[in-house]
Amino acid sequence: MSAVPALAVESLSFAYGKKRALDQVGFQVAAGQCAILLGPNGAGKTTLFSLITHLYDSREGRIRIAGHDIKSRPCPALAALGVVFQQQTLDLDLSVMQNLRYHAALHGIGDGEARRRIQAELERFGMYERAGEKVRQLNGGHRRRVEIARALLHRPRLLLLDEPTVGLDVPSRKAIVEHVHALTRSGDMAVLWATHLIDEIHPDDRLIVLHAGRIRAQGSVNEVLERAGATDVAGAFEQLTARKEAA
Repeated sequence: MSAVPALAVESLSFAYGKKRALDQVGFQVAAGQCAILLGPNGAGKTTLFSLITHLYDSREGRIRIAGHDIKSRPCPALAALGVVFQQQTLDLDLSVMQNLRYHAALHGIGDGEARRRIQAELERFGMYERAGEKVRQLNGGHRRRVEIARALLHRPRLLLLDEPTVGLDVPSRKAIVEHVHALTRSGDMAVLWATHLIDEIHPDDRLIVLHAGRIRAQGSVNEVLERAGATDVAGAFEQLTARKEAA
């Protein structure tokens, strides 16, 4: 694994006018690590993701992706990033293959290599036989699988997942959770997964609890439980997000 963090966020703050959405947020995600960004609605998760993906720019703090500063070196930083947003972004009138080949072309991946990578990613999800189908023919779970496959085509160092399982049935959610965790175990790619669903957390995940724009706790599951004085993640989450002024 690389000694350089896949993601390093330092003293990051952001405001919408007078409303402060993030306040001195700082954390790291190491290569090969799955970090769960846990927070209720309105915690600042979407704002944080918008800053990491450079959709927003912040005057306060620093973000580095695979060692590249998002402000001073945006191209190599974003080239090391794969993203699955909460809102689906596939073209419904194109086939699965067409969606993926278009993404590969944007990243400068040649036709032959693109075909090999697309087949490999779709096969990992059991979706290769559906490559010729239009996306609108797929259910929500299968569309999410295609979006994750697309995000992995350029072999990013960091994969951002913004509540990708919202609205999916239980089997689809479970399949995606297991697949993503397997990805981090098989290589040096890191994952930052924003969610408010406790059951998507694995025991060996890193937890980052965000509430009202501030990090309330971070560390291993056991470290967060100890910090909150709780016996399970649900209890810890309730305790930490009830503390309005917690450090």
